[in-house]
Formats: sequence, structure tokens, C-alpha cells
Amino acid sequence: MPDAASLPPGPHVDAESFAEFLRTLRRFVDEVLIPREQELESTEVIPAEVVEQMRELGLYGLSIHPDYGGLGLSTTQEILVHEVLSEAAQGFRYAYSSNVGIGSRGLALDGTDEQKAFWLPRLAAGELIACFCVTEPDAGSDVASLKTRAVPSTGPGGEPGWRLTGTKRFITNADVAGLYTILARTDPQESGARGISAFLVPRNTEGLRIGKPESKLGQRGGNICDVILDDAWVPASALLGGEPGKGFVTAMRTLDSGRLGVAANCLGQMRRAIDEAARFALERRQFGQPVAEFQLVQALLADSETDWMATRSLVLDAARNSDAGQNVQRMAACAKYFASEALGRVADRCLQVLGGAGYLADYPLERIFRDARVARIYEGTRQIMQLVIARQLLKDYS
Repeated sequence: MPDAASLPPGPHVDAESFAEFLRTLRRFVDEVLIPREQELESTEVIPAEVVEQMRELGLYGLSIHPDYGGLGLSTTQEILVHEVLSEAAQGFRYAYSSNVGIGSRGLALDGTDEQKAFWLPRLAAGELIACFCVTEPDAGSDVASLKTRAVPSTGPGGEPGWRLTGTKRFITNADVAGLYTILARTDPQESGARGISAFLVPRNTEGLRIGKPESKLGQRGGNICDVILDDAWVPASALLGGEPGKGFVTAMRTLDSGRLGVAANCLGQMRRAIDEAARFALERRQFGQPVAEFQLVQALLADSETDWMATRSLVLDAARNSDAGQNVQRMAACAKYFASEALGRVADRCLQVLGGAGYLADYPLERIFRDARVARIYEGTRQIMQLVIARQLLKDYS
């Protein structure tokens, strides 16, 4: 369990209270989530009673300011929460994660006072789910090339607003969301980032429809779908921050935070994989002794533990720098890049410890191995992380 008591207090939750909160979450993971992992895998549906428990625990408002009904955790505290909860099947975290991550972050960072007051309390309470819509069929890593457009248009009664047209792809929680932050091009004369704006689009907006959930390799229970906008009209008040042309900056700031969240999720998955492999190695006997006695098995476990410890140090360092108000774009990219690669190595090694049993769905490592792969893709591919890191590094020498 993370050593929470030694942390400096967060902005709104003191160290002692936070340590107790983590202990509560530890029990929730062990007694509620892990026993229902197989059910989640087979049904791909998070049970309603589990969702309600998450609401009661305050998970939907981890990062949202207390003025809007959230817990207001520091970045470091939020990382430790994600680490614990991510030891369970990844599908469970989809229930709440977008509300405290990219689904609400842009709104919290750049929304007007009126936008925050209207939406954030509902997100913190888990009354509705939010998602962040950037990726398109022809625009993924290259956010500046997105084609979804927004044009000024009057609505019913002559009210000023915008009409949005385009398709967003691979949008997490799109099928259950009530609020979509949509990035769209508002200035057709600008081909790059400066012509992009962000809009807060409610689920009941006419002209908005959701595609069917995609069948995925892993992370079952957390659906991704297309979001299709066909001449969808929104009022002028839906423009995030009330000013056009700021959407790309909002997206980049949001993704910096999201990348630290992905790194924390990787930490939890690594910890679970190592625990499963170590317990198996102590129980499984070959040649008259536990396989844990074999030095080559010990090497697999030692390398995995080292990867976990190195990742944890990097991620917590980035989180503390974020709490100190520093620009952590490069550190967040480093953390996400290293954590996602390390998770792949750890999942592979730990499955190997189990041998043939590791390949069976009866054991958690088969699921962890599948769940791990997407960490090197979403919130910025490994190649994009390399570019972000290198470009930021070279700025220091230019």
C-alpha cells in the first residue's frame, strides 16, 4: 500500500484523512472489485451497485474543487488513488475516471465561471459522465489536423450559436456520457492549432448521435464509440471559456494531466501482476520445490519489481512538481512513456512466471496482459511521447 502518511497535505485533504481514505479504497478493491472481475469480463458491464458505491466514495470528484462538490485532491494524492484502484480490472475505473480526468479537466482549467458552476457539481456527484472528444478518423496524434468544423449560426428564435459537423473516434465512455467536450475548427483560414476551439455539448443535442461500442482487445467494461455530429447546433454559451481559438491549448493542458493518470494506472497494474506472479511462484511446485526457488524465475520477478519502483519514483516526482506549480509537460510525457513500456515488460514477465497457466483466462495475468497493451497508444502514442520529450529537451539547449 502507498505510504500516504508521509506525504505533505493536499490542498483540501490532510495527510491523515487521506491515509484513511486510501485504506478504505484498499478494502473496496479487495472486497468488492477484485471478486467481480470475471463478471465484468464476461458481461462488459459495471454492476450498478458498484457504480453507486463509487459515487458514495467520492470517486467521481477526486480532482474537482470542493467549491463544486469534489474532494479537491492534489495531483500526488490523485496519483496514489489511481494506483490503488488500478490493481483491479481496468474496466472498473472507466466508471469514474473520465469525470476526474480528461472529461472534466479542460472545463476546470479553462471554463467560464458559469460553465463550471453548471457542470462541475453534476460531474463531481456522478450524476452524469463527461468525455473529451479529440481523435478523428484522420486526426489522432496530429490534433492540429482535425476536420470537425463549427460555424456561426443562429438557433431557434434567432439565438446566436454554432453548428458542429464531424466525427470523433475512439471516444471513451461516449455511450454513457451526458457531456461531450468537442474540439472543432472555428477558423477555416487557420489550418493548424490556432483555428481550433472547444465546445461543451450535452447528450440531448439535436444532431449528435453515438456509434456502437467497439470490440476491443482488453479493458472490457470501458466502451469506446464514435461521436457523430451532423449539423448539431449549440448556443454561444457552449464555447468553452467563451473565446474561440483556445481549444488546442486546452487539449494540450488536459493531456498533460491525463498522461500522469495513465502512468498511475500502469503502476497499479504492475503491482497486481507482480503480486499474482509472486504468489503463484511460491505455491507452484516443480522438481520437488516451489518454482520461486529457481533463479531464472527470481530474475523475472526482480526485473519486474525494479521496473515498478523506477516507474513509481518517476510518476510521483512528476506529480509533486505539478503540485508545486511547475510546467510538467516533459515530465508527464516521460512518466507516461516509461510507465506504459514498463507495464508491457512486467505483464510479459509475470505471465511467463505462470507458464501455461498464465495464458488461461482463469488467471488474472491473461487479462492484465491484454489490458496493458493500450497504455502505449492512448493519451499519446509512445512515438508521440518520444517527440514531446525530445523537443522539450532540445529547447533547453537551443
